[in-house]
Amino acid sequence: MAKLNIEPNLPDPDGFYAELLMLHDGRSEEESARINARLILLLANHIGDREVLTEAMQRALGAAHVQEAE
Repeated sequence: MAKLNIEPNLPDPDGFYAELLMLHDGRSEEESARINARLILLLANHIGDREVLTEAMQRALGAAHVQEAE
């Protein structure tokens, strides 16, 4: 069974974040939401492991709840 890797694993995370922000630059909220949905589905297909994806969704939801409480 694969497990979600939550350890730093991305070379140049700041560069990736900047690229992600540029992807949304000048777009409407609706366009950004569609881009995010397509990106999520592409990455989910690449990962291809339902348990890993479910764990990622649960962790993302937990992080969202922490931010709401702050």
